[in-house]
Amino acid sequence: MWTIELLTGPDDLDGVLAVDEASFTRPWTRAMYEADFLAHPTSRLYVLRLPGCRVAGYIATWVILDEVHINNLAVRPEHRGRGYGSALLTHALADGARQGAPKATLEVRRSNEAARRLYERFGFHVAGVRREYYSHPTEDALVLWREPAGDADPRAGQPA
Repeated sequence: MWTIELLTGPDDLDGVLAVDEASFTRPWTRAMYEADFLAHPTSRLYVLRLPGCRVAGYIATWVILDEVHINNLAVRPEHRGRGYGSALLTHALADGARQGAPKATLEVRRSNEAARRLYERFGFHVAGVRREYYSHPTEDALVLWREPAGDADPRAGQPA
């Protein structure tokens, strides 16, 4: 059985950094997480735990006014394709809604088809482009938005 919980300490952050290292060409550093997520009351960093794996995935968000800003969402490569990304996204969007933030936004690499399909199932749509936003390799980011009326995938949050 898996659980989703708020990040609780240095061991969890080590797990998040390991997921980043396995998932991104430019992973965030410990200092970036400490400055952007551990020190701000608007931030939430949730970890997904599996038996025998202290952090199998995570989602990092900010709740600002009526919007959830999704900064990072990643699952360890060996655990992908099982619905854990959907579970994390469902959890973060529900938490934002409880805090009065029914809208959501994020940036995603134009080439990241798997992530784009996930977000589309949750009602996100392309609202703009940030040219050459990403590096290593250089690539455009698609700015995605989700309005309150967007219904999530009914299977969201359920492992496949």
